[in-house]
Amino acid sequence: MYVIKQPIFYQRLNLYVMMKFKLFFIVLFCSLSLSAFSQLTYGTTGLLHAPSAEMQRDKTFMVGGNFLNKELTPPTWYYHTYNYFLNVTIFPFLEVAYTCTLFKAEALGLKPYGYSGFTNQDRYFSARLRVLKEGQFWKYMPAVVLGTSDPFTSSGGGQVGTTEGNGYYSRFYIAASKHIPVVGKEEIGVHLSYLYNNRKEYKLNGFALGVTYNPSFHPQL
Repeated sequence: MYVIKQPIFYQRLNLYVMMKFKLFFIVLFCSLSLSAFSQLTYGTTGLLHAPSAEMQRDKTFMVGGNFLNKELTPPTWYYHTYNYFLNVTIFPFLEVAYTCTLFKAEALGLKPYGYSGFTNQDRYFSARLRVLKEGQFWKYMPAVVLGTSDPFTSSGGGQVGTTEGNGYYSRFYIAASKHIPVVGKEEIGVHLSYLYNNRKEYKLNGFALGVTYNPSFHPQL
């Protein structure tokens, strides 16, 4: 059998192009990160593991991914996993997102795919609607946002908030946020939210409280 070897010049050219692409995506990711507020691990704006009433600027586009500790996954998921998301703030008061989470389902007869050990993806949409803007009617008024993630479940008959089915990350919440000046141009943010899911094994129902600090030299940090 005769094998045609690729010239060294083309090998180096391919390597150079690949490095350029990697550098481009790294720079793009950093640029997007520096211009956005903090995000939930669910792929929407929030405080890592809790919602907030902060909103991105309109026409903000975000792409990203997260590592999810098994403590943040449904009780039947006994392993760490990952997700990736696409997020768009269409208007200053409306944000939508699409999130995919990798999971294992050997009990359903599905075999692991490739080297990852995962068998499938749990996909869902999220939406956040700001109903009150911070300081809208009086200076002490907090911003208020209504939000939901994965509100419908296909295996539960398309119902909202079913007790079973595949709505693993289904939830509904209301969040309020208020930014308070402290010293000079410095300010802190106080965020209160309430989350609810009708699934029997859901363990994150209830109130969540968070405090953030926005340094004046980089308010988006």
